[in-house]
Amino acid sequence: MNVEICPLADLRAGERGRVQPVTHDHPAAQRLLAMGLLPGTEVEVVQIAPLGDPVEIAFRGMKLSLRKSDAAAVTIARLSSAS
Repeated sequence: MNVEICPLADLRAGERGRVQPVTHDHPAAQRLLAMGLLPGTEVEVVQIAPLGDPVEIAFRGMKLSLRKSDAAAVTIARLSSAS
């Protein structure tokens, strides 16, 4: 099985991914972990603002809007659209 690893900011609306372990320091990393964006969490991009910022994601029954720069700091494994 081929798994594509990419930043969360690279997903388009409707695409899903699974959060990967944090491998680098980012100012928002601890805040995102505290909000429940933990490794292994499945996220879906709900919508992206017309100019690309912010990005709205859904996970664990809630929705969260992230700056594109913060979404770029979250590494995910892209999940296939066919489940």
